[in-house]
Amino acid sequence: MDNLFSHITVADIHQDLLRNIVALSESEDSFNDLSSNPEEWLVAHQLESDSRPLPYQSYTPEIHRPFEDALWFKAINWPFKNRQASRFSDGSFGVWYGSDRLETSVHESAYHWVRGLLYDAGFEHEEVTIERTLYAVACDAVLLDFCPVAANYPTLFHKTDYTFTHSIGARIHREGHPGLLTLSVRHQGGINYAVLNPNVLSNPRQQSQLSYMLHGKTITVEEHPGMPCMEIAIDTFWS
Repeated sequence: MDNLFSHITVADIHQDLLRNIVALSESEDSFNDLSSNPEEWLVAHQLESDSRPLPYQSYTPEIHRPFEDALWFKAINWPFKNRQASRFSDGSFGVWYGSDRLETSVHESAYHWVRGLLYDAGFEHEEVTIERTLYAVACDAVLLDFCPVAANYPTLFHKTDYTFTHSIGARIHREGHPGLLTLSVRHQGGINYAVLNPNVLSNPRQQSQLSYMLHGKTITVEEHPGMPCMEIAIDTFWS
């Protein structure tokens, strides 16, 4: 990394970031095998909720807490509890990724859907649809800004080799920085945010439901059924 970090500036971020994840279907009630009475399920959920410490400080009325809690886990906490290798992590610690705008979020998530899932499963020649949920999440943090050094460090933006960025993420994690921002690899002009500390994220809100449909060499994106809002040629993923 020679003197990369000596050229890094910081950005004081106070804005919403977009988090784009696979839509999570409602799961089977976790207590329905203990009783056939739905009222008793509610009592069991309340007991579990009262005995489990919240991972964040909430100021909302208690009646809204279950909904708020579910939003927090889906939109913020998931990558910290389910660690995976990514551009800035080798999988030994969690990283939350968000984008500055819808187009960037769609390009990034569409790439990982096709390259990391469909091609591995041999479905690249099928017509496939996936549902996704877009969240807005408030970020308040001083983040390391890698955008100004982009032109001098092309290995930051390698499409498939994350060796260099893993070393960056490892140092940031070890030293306790909350995260970074950098130019998007998949969408020219877009900015991505990699957050390593969930405490700087708050107020998750569902923005919209998205559908990605792969047909041939194109992904069609719909924000409303039957109304395409974007198309992505998957050949750009390899160029």
